[in-house]
Amino acid sequence: MAELTYRDAVARGIAQEMARDNDVVLLGEDVGKAGGVFKATVGLFERFGPLRVRDTPISEQAILGAAMGAAMTGLKPIAEVMFSDFIAVCFDYFANEMSKSRYMTSGQVKCPLVVRTANGGSARFGAQHSQSVENWCMMIPGLKVVAPSTPRDVIGLLAASVRDPDPVIFFEHKGLYAAKGEVEDGEIVDTLGTAKIVRPGKDATVLALALMVPRALAAAEALKAQHGIDCEVIDVRSLVPLDTRTILASVARTSRVFTVEENPRLCGWGAEIVSIITEEAFYNLDGPPVRITTPHIPLPAADSLEDLAIPSAQRIAETIRRALAE
Repeated sequence: MAELTYRDAVARGIAQEMARDNDVVLLGEDVGKAGGVFKATVGLFERFGPLRVRDTPISEQAILGAAMGAAMTGLKPIAEVMFSDFIAVCFDYFANEMSKSRYMTSGQVKCPLVVRTANGGSARFGAQHSQSVENWCMMIPGLKVVAPSTPRDVIGLLAASVRDPDPVIFFEHKGLYAAKGEVEDGEIVDTLGTAKIVRPGKDATVLALALMVPRALAAAEALKAQHGIDCEVIDVRSLVPLDTRTILASVARTSRVFTVEENPRLCGWGAEIVSIITEEAFYNLDGPPVRITTPHIPLPAADSLEDLAIPSAQRIAETIRRALAE
């Protein structure tokens, strides 16, 4: 057992899969000798060499075009798009190419490709480098969408993503890179499409993703200590596939549900989950589902304004307290 940072877990997860399978390659801007702009690929170039760890030009279209071609011809590339905002630059590959190849060839062409990208705010990078865009990708048929919140889950879910026959978008949260967590020794492999109950509770279900998971946990502890409200916190972890079984079972136990989303409110992932809950578990609810989100605005760069926009533990706790008191 060792304590790793989230960023070190990324490097360990990639190294685990590259050591296991010679077909796994890594490519992206500055992922080689520089160790990544967020220092999440340190040591990989030295260990696996320039043929398997490749720096690319500053072109997201070139990165994904090369990665998709490599995946279709037998390799298992891990491609990095430095900031998730830049998915917009190469959106055609996500929406029309890699996500459709297996379907349009009746399974004759597979695309085992992982796209890693740094997602979300809290680093004061402003409106074009701080967006939380997982909802952009979850709407595309053929893509799998993963967003871990702990170092252990980074390794396990990354391994599962690399071994999956379909393209996976793997969102690493910039605000979590320095976070630490206990990670067991040896190979770690998780299962895509599985949520995790990270805090059992009986009064309300709180669904969170990535950076919002530790904030939801802090809110739950404050609610229990100050008001006796016992919240069950679920780390959704994977949006596509989505673990509806765990979510619906929790709602059946607690009868109240809150989503905590960093993405802007309009068309956020919580809206989809709430629609599933109201269709499948309406009569288990004792009150309306509540979504706690970032407003539908470009994210500010100023510290105080960014902190106001993104859900904080205090805002999460106060919203839940007020809703349960009504």
